[in-house]
Amino acid sequence: MPADIPNRTTASRATDGPGDASPFALGLLLRRAHWRAAAVMTESLRPLGIELRHFAVLIALVNHGPTVQRDLATATGSDKAGIMRIVDDLERKGLVTRKTVPGDRRVRAVEITPQGLELFDAAHVAAEPLAEHLVAELGPGEPEQLTDLLTRIAYPPDSEA
Repeated sequence: MPADIPNRTTASRATDGPGDASPFALGLLLRRAHWRAAAVMTESLRPLGIELRHFAVLIALVNHGPTVQRDLATATGSDKAGIMRIVDDLERKGLVTRKTVPGDRRVRAVEITPQGLELFDAAHVAAEPLAEHLVAELGPGEPEQLTDLLTRIAYPPDSEA
């Protein structure tokens, strides 16, 4: 049996283009903006020998300190197998280390190394000109306004972030 579909005679269809008035317009624009921003971030990380998925783990470690892999998976939107591969990559590069969690020999916490922290800082320096290019078409104050608006969408006051 087909799902209940509202009967509207004047549907606003999603076009994924400028001026789209459909209820999907904001999500489609955010997706397209994400693709563009991710491409910029990927480009800034390439010379450092890491990918965006690696950097996401480094961000979580800088923000939260030593973290068990299960929590890293949640923080980065990765799955159990994926986070293991990412942490393995970072550990091989000397950017993180695994340490035993007191009270549970089976669980390991992942911790950023001094070398990982240096790379983390270098990534920010490398990303600066590319990030400026990303918002070059915006006027004075608009990059900050966009950041504020996106922050309010991503972290609504009633949610736990």
